[in-house]
Amino acid sequence: MPEMSNIIAFGLIALGMVLTPGPNMIYLISRSICQGRLAGLISLGGVALGFVFYMLCAAFGITALVMAVPFAYDALRFGGAIYLLYLAWQAVRPGGRSPFEVRDLPTDGPRKLFMVGFLTNLLNPKIAVMYLSLLPQFIDPAQGSVLLQSLALGFTQILISVTVNAVIAIAAGSIAAFLIGHPTWLVVQRWLMATILTGLAVRMVTEARR
Repeated sequence: MPEMSNIIAFGLIALGMVLTPGPNMIYLISRSICQGRLAGLISLGGVALGFVFYMLCAAFGITALVMAVPFAYDALRFGGAIYLLYLAWQAVRPGGRSPFEVRDLPTDGPRKLFMVGFLTNLLNPKIAVMYLSLLPQFIDPAQGSVLLQSLALGFTQILISVTVNAVIAIAAGSIAAFLIGHPTWLVVQRWLMATILTGLAVRMVTEARR
């Protein structure tokens, strides 16, 4: 098992990343506002399955192939940074929208909600970077089985992410109503989201290969 200090440190990073607006948050908020809390929670089930997929890949060493090839790692890193900058621009561009703004979406059944949630997380560069570049830094072979340490850290991240996203999905309607009634806060939220996304993108680009 990893040291408790490593679990806590990794958990704090996972918390910071889940609170950073991204594809998962935007999709869950949109579904919760347009189709209700239950739809948001069903979508969250798909997102959780995406977390499990990445965790198992990292734990069993499949992603080690990517880490071993500098060009593949750099492609992922720069691709993720470009995507985050795109999301930041979408937030502040003229006519841009906050993820909490109500929008019209077609009504989807439970199966589609689950699958889209899964694919949204699977294609989320932020989650890929977390498991490819961050998780290995908190594993110490001297502490025992690398597999068990990977699973312990992975489940810590999943627990934190699912809990926070569930709260966001349940509260999305209330938050949206508040922001609609307070236009100034809606603008502040958009610029804050863009600033966080840009900062994360810059950090990804300047991060030295570990």
